[in-house]
Amino acid sequence: SEDVLSKDAGECAICLEELQQGDTIARLPCLCIYHKGQVFLRMDIKFQKVAFMDCIDEWFEVNRSCPEHPSD
Repeated sequence: SEDVLSKDAGECAICLEELQQGDTIARLPCLCIYHKGQVFLRMDIKFQKVAFMDCIDEWFEVNRSCPEHPSD
């Protein structure tokens, strides 16, 4: 299910960025949480590029299980 994080919750196991209060998250049935929607990863000033990732949405394009509980 999709939700908004009410407090900081450590690191997203997919993108390794912090899960911060106000982030849109997906909560899986195993209760693990990951970023939902685009997450800013970095900006390369030299090449003027910004990197984003869709975390759980991109993960589910190739995997149908929780990254931390693949046997569930």
